[in-house]
Amino acid sequence: MTADFEGLADVIKLVSDIKHKVLYGSHAIALRTEQVLEALISQGTWNSASELMELIRQRIKCISCSLPNEATVCNIMRHVLKIIREEFEVASKKKGDSRSLHHIVTGSSTDTLDYSESLLNLRAALLDHLSEYRTELETSAENIAAQASELIHSDETILTFGTSKTVKMFLKSASKKRTFNVIVVEGAPQYLGHSLAASLAKSGIQTTLIPDSAVFAMMSRVNKVIIGTHTVLANGGLRASSGIHGVALAAKHYSVPVMVLSHMYKFTPLYLGSNDQEAFNAYASPASLIPFSMGQILNKVEITNAVFDYVPPELVTLLITHQGGNSPSYVYRLLSEVYHPNDYDI
Repeated sequence: MTADFEGLADVIKLVSDIKHKVLYGSHAIALRTEQVLEALISQGTWNSASELMELIRQRIKCISCSLPNEATVCNIMRHVLKIIREEFEVASKKKGDSRSLHHIVTGSSTDTLDYSESLLNLRAALLDHLSEYRTELETSAENIAAQASELIHSDETILTFGTSKTVKMFLKSASKKRTFNVIVVEGAPQYLGHSLAASLAKSGIQTTLIPDSAVFAMMSRVNKVIIGTHTVLANGGLRASSGIHGVALAAKHYSVPVMVLSHMYKFTPLYLGSNDQEAFNAYASPASLIPFSMGQILNKVEITNAVFDYVPPELVTLLITHQGGNSPSYVYRLLSEVYHPNDYDI
């Protein structure tokens, strides 16, 4: 880390744990991020909301530089910035600050507040709010799974890709009330679909495992595609596991609805520009595609092992969060509820 990131030991440790897979999975990363922010608010050296917000912005910049493809941490920190603004406004009103009718109607009061003012009960109010937010993070997957029986019907065939803890919980929840078949795409070259298929089969769900190459042939028999995602972008598109774009294209061809299960902390206010394809993606070792034992052929080919696919919003039918289902075109509204516009670009 450069000198610009001095004094950020908490977030540097978080970055290290994510890079070295000590923390794995968006849910574990989300809970750890909340703990880091809770410690910062309760034990950090700050005397006003503006100082606290600046400390969090520094951490967002550090994460953005160190983990450009890991949106969960920055998203939660952006949400906490919004919480700080809201709690400061409430505390200011209790202190007797008055708002004009214009500010009430336009909702622009938070832009005119003096965040450098020291408020006595702000720290306690923020910790109470964070406690509620932690509960929301912990129960998010269960709340998504609770909607399963409304979206999956008996005798349907569901196709999913790779593995996702949220999708697994969702399908197992539906199986308590519905009888249906699941087709799991193995998701080469990681082959994470094998573990999901085994887990579903143990739960008594009729499960079929297929290679990626068989997706188009099998899609005509499918009623719904249900997948997880790494990130939901501001336009409603997805940064999802490599191979899901092909699944979504096949579903579009056969008019099969594509449902995406996502926690709110995966929604990011960032877009994918036409010149951002390389920055958008991450690349794994090509050894899983062509092993080094292949010898001289490696000198004659260029191999790219992309980790993510970009799935445009027109290929997504429904985004399902703990709040219910929404169209990708409604993402802009969801973002305004989770983040403050001033915190979109840090």
